[in-house]
Amino acid sequence: MILEVAVLHIKQGLTREFEASFREASRIISSMKGYIKHELQSCIENDHQYILLVHWETLEDHTVGFRESQPYQEWKALLHHYYDPFPAVEHYELVQLDS
Repeated sequence: MILEVAVLHIKQGLTREFEASFREASRIISSMKGYIKHELQSCIENDHQYILLVHWETLEDHTVGFRESQPYQEWKALLHHYYDPFPAVEHYELVQLDS
């Protein structure tokens, strides 16, 4: 399993609109092959900052399957105009701590 992590900085004054658009965009991402679950959390200290966490079965499910798909174009149209700056997206995998 892969964890996609993105810190989202939303333009001032647009957080309510962003959250409404994200609710709509959630149906897009949740329908993709390899998608497991996602969550959006708002920052307590910075009211225009969010963190997006998406669990994927594989890295390629996100980087190829989602990002190179037609539904991604709809996701992009719904959300990308809210970001300033555009978020860096990183991927993580679980570290097994027990022997």
